[in-house]
Amino acid sequence: MAGMGLLSIPAFATAAGNRNKKIKRPPYLQPGNTIGITCPAGFSLLETIQPSIDLIQSWGYKVQLGTTIGKMDHTFGGTDAERAADFQQMMDDPNINAILCATGGYGAVRMVDLLNFQSFKQNPKWVIGFSDITVLHSHLHQVVHVASLHSKMCGSFPKEWANADEVQQASILSIKDALEGKKISYPSMPVEHNRIGSAKGLLVGGNLKILENLNGSASMINTDGKILFVEDVGEPLYNIDRMFCNLLRSGKLAKLSGLIVGGFSNIKVDNPAVPFGRDIYTIVKEKVAAFNYPVCFDFPVGHIKNNFALKCGLPHQLIVEKNQVQLTEI
Repeated sequence: MAGMGLLSIPAFATAAGNRNKKIKRPPYLQPGNTIGITCPAGFSLLETIQPSIDLIQSWGYKVQLGTTIGKMDHTFGGTDAERAADFQQMMDDPNINAILCATGGYGAVRMVDLLNFQSFKQNPKWVIGFSDITVLHSHLHQVVHVASLHSKMCGSFPKEWANADEVQQASILSIKDALEGKKISYPSMPVEHNRIGSAKGLLVGGNLKILENLNGSASMINTDGKILFVEDVGEPLYNIDRMFCNLLRSGKLAKLSGLIVGGFSNIKVDNPAVPFGRDIYTIVKEKVAAFNYPVCFDFPVGHIKNNFALKCGLPHQLIVEKNQVQLTEI
């Protein structure tokens, strides 16, 4: 399999025909359970993820490292076939109770169609990560119909827990809480650009660039009646605008229950001499002007320190008021 390349993309009609399938929630974890760590995208070295291993074990869990930890195929954690085989083994191993992605980067889209989810559908487990792992969250939701956990990965764990600040500790502990079945309830600071209202629906989303790239594929999310959250990093404003235009023109914004705009960090300046002229708030408000669902900005999710764990595919309520914003699992 080492020389195996990308498989042909399956027809997205399959996903369209499965839009209303019930989402299955994986079992929550118990002390003594095992969390596997693998690299479905970029590479990660053992010394980089050691702090996360130590902390997870201190929580009472066992850790099983995948064969991709320490492997490198240029920027990838092994070849496409190697990364797929490692992820497949963790999905199929009955002794592994959750799968934590070591890092993001790029690469999940190159191996997702090499995976066989038949056994996983019957015995689902939590897949954990964000950024490029949005590929897997979207595919699990739309094609496999299994909930997953959007959260920080191994590289975001502090080297010294005692020296980590309160926000960093809280965001990491939110992973533990989510995996153990605690219902999430996150407040967010009110922003003057927010649009007031309340919404209920399945929570879906992730990295905006990935969501745009998945449009037209089997993994594209049907957003109708759902609460969509988006975030991104290192993009110029014109490209953020283009991505939101893609969501608008493809109908992904039309029938939302609510919209959560997370962190858009490290925005690049494309041309200082001729600024784009619209900030993230203006860009989003332009795209949702024709709709009347609640919208909140600056929510604590994304490539930011306060990146809290979110359970993708499960029912949530979003309440946006003038003086407070609250996202609660229901």
